[in-house]
Amino acid sequence: MHSSHDPYVRVRGAREHNLQGVDVDIPRDVLAVFTGVSGSGKSSLAFGTVYAEAQRRYFESVAPYARRLIHQVGAPKVGDISGLPPAVSLQQRRSAPTSRSSVGTLTNLSDSLRMLFSRAGDYPPGAQRLDSDAFSPNTAAGACPECHGLGRVHGTTEESLVPDPSLSIREGAIAAWPGAWQGKNLRDVLDALGHDVDRPWRELPAAEREWILFTDEQPVVTVHPVRDADRIQRPYQGTYMSARRYVMKTFSDSRSPALRAKAERFLTSAPCPVCGGSRLRPESLAVTFGGRTIAELAAVPLTGLAGLLGAPATETARVLTEDLTARIAPVVELGLGYLSLDRATPTLSAGELQRLRLATQLRSGLFGVVYVLDEPSAGLHPADTEALLTVLARLKEAGNSVFVVEHHLDVVRGADWLVEVGPGAGEHGGRVLYSGTVGGLAGVAESATARFLFATGPAPARELRPAAGRLKVGPVTRHNLRSVTAEFPLGVLTAVTGVSGSGKSTLIGEIGEELDGVERLVSVDQKPIGRTPRSNLATYTGLFDVVRRVFAATDQARERGFGAGRFSFNVAGGRCETCQGEGFVSVELLFLPSTYAPCPDCGGARYNPATLEVTYRGRNIAEVLDLTVESAAEFFADTPAVARSLDTLLDVGLGYLRLGQPATELSGGEAQRIKLAGELQRGRRGHTLYLLDEPTTGLHPADVEVLMRQLHGLVDAGHTVVVVEHDMAVVAGADWVIDLGPGGGDRGGRIVAAGPPAEVARAAGSVTAPYLSRALAG
Repeated sequence: MHSSHDPYVRVRGAREHNLQGVDVDIPRDVLAVFTGVSGSGKSSLAFGTVYAEAQRRYFESVAPYARRLIHQVGAPKVGDISGLPPAVSLQQRRSAPTSRSSVGTLTNLSDSLRMLFSRAGDYPPGAQRLDSDAFSPNTAAGACPECHGLGRVHGTTEESLVPDPSLSIREGAIAAWPGAWQGKNLRDVLDALGHDVDRPWRELPAAEREWILFTDEQPVVTVHPVRDADRIQRPYQGTYMSARRYVMKTFSDSRSPALRAKAERFLTSAPCPVCGGSRLRPESLAVTFGGRTIAELAAVPLTGLAGLLGAPATETARVLTEDLTARIAPVVELGLGYLSLDRATPTLSAGELQRLRLATQLRSGLFGVVYVLDEPSAGLHPADTEALLTVLARLKEAGNSVFVVEHHLDVVRGADWLVEVGPGAGEHGGRVLYSGTVGGLAGVAESATARFLFATGPAPARELRPAAGRLKVGPVTRHNLRSVTAEFPLGVLTAVTGVSGSGKSTLIGEIGEELDGVERLVSVDQKPIGRTPRSNLATYTGLFDVVRRVFAATDQARERGFGAGRFSFNVAGGRCETCQGEGFVSVELLFLPSTYAPCPDCGGARYNPATLEVTYRGRNIAEVLDLTVESAAEFFADTPAVARSLDTLLDVGLGYLRLGQPATELSGGEAQRIKLAGELQRGRRGHTLYLLDEPTTGLHPADVEVLMRQLHGLVDAGHTVVVVEHDMAVVAGADWVIDLGPGGGDRGGRIVAAGPPAEVARAAGSVTAPYLSRALAG
């Protein structure tokens, strides 16, 4: 056994996911970076093994009744880990934040500000001191009673409900009403109530229009439907519901996102007339600090907030303002000073969210722990990456170990210790190729990282493609963009750059199919391809339909009368009924949270024994779903419909994914590349404009090369590609660059430079220029 003061975390026999019995020693109290191609196993080592084991050990020490409250990762497949301190994980996983969640609630800065107003605010004469809860719009004590603390009220107007008043009710004047039978029923009820449903809407009396759209009455009337020749319809009791009532009820109660989205189109949103959008009660807004209300201070960017707190008049105010200023400092240091406390969390990018969590950890003052971070540079401009490295160094200097899974070469260069996993992805990876200081990687022949890390000399010169026309976007006034007009050249690859929060995504979000020059628009985003484990790579790409037909065509299947449906794990018949085709069952434990275990009947295969007896080339359907894309491409080489799908997945660098890999296990970058593969698989129809938002997120430089070959191939075939990108190697290889900035938030929102990469690299006032210049020079 090693002593408790062992300076290394020693991992022995790690077999999580694709790890092949890995042994590795990583020093403590350093910045250690885990790198390797996508799917090589680095996350399995850092998160699936080291962090999971640290959490499991902590979990063992917690009283059973308290364990119910903790999300359990499960024991990792590892022989032994020694020298392991407690661990804190900061992952990219995006929760589903509500509109009530904000930068202030996420960083706990709102708590400090509320305490300041409660204890040291200026109250009106005779007013009673308020508890800090009274300054939160998320509590009954503080929320404005009119808008329930949301700051906006939703309503409807005649214009929003009836966009075309020249139509009659029968012709569909009330656009907000539902379609199909429900809409016909409301029309028939109005007819039965004596309203003229064939007269143009604008000719109906104003009082009648008002009642039809806005009444809260719900009269019941006998409806005699017009008889169709082919079916008899009997009279029935119909209940009337006004258009406003229907829209509000659908918006607040419907579980269908599509119905809610449709209802939202007919709603108008305005600041609450009672609180003016500040979300708080009048008595809370009567309290000020430095002459400002808490709502006014929450709307100020963090860079300016510290200056507004002023010179504290009392000792209480001094202590509280110092605490607040100290908490703001790390957020500003991480390049997020443009955010205000009231900025809603859903409007933040995944990178901004992770850095806010990181800033909160800086203030926590923990000592002697391992921080395990998942690509903290994702979504970061190179200028922000420098600030990130400073922060990681501070965490280390405070007496902690920082383990980072990362592809960004600047972060890799800044490491004290480097662990490379590889050499390839999936079954071709899972080995530790190197563990040591950064310089030593140069001598590792199998390393995919060394070629990029120690590259010298400029990138090979590439001839810029000429534009086949121009696409004009704007003027755009949205978020921080103020009357911005941009021109995107057609038939080339354009990179949109700029620091976080400069307005890149807002600008490309304005490109729509209605613009001149856009024949077909394909927007490839990073949203998940499915929200349940039943959705996977094979089902999303349509590959599974072909595979099921291949199995149904075998002699064994035909003899037994098995059709293609038999080989689906989503319907009764071929699936294992014990686990309903999930592959696992929930186990209820007394005093403990329910846990998941492989299904006792199918062992995780998802199918019943009779289905699994059918084989194709020696493999059953469950074994085929367990193949990686790369292995499946060899297995189905002579089945054209399957091979085409698999080849496009290989082309975008996803050969390491398993066919049956649940959608819930895929990263945003992987989901985006699966969608891109789906697009590449379709026959190209005319000129297409492809929009991609940071397609290289989560990709190793070697995989970026593979992806860029595909994107350049699309442009060479006559299409237009626009990417929002921070990777300067990608930007340097573009034909045209549009740089936004110069800063983020209020300091951004302008086009700083536009032109070929070499021209933008010389632009004065561009934060991107020096980094792009370096990438061009090699």
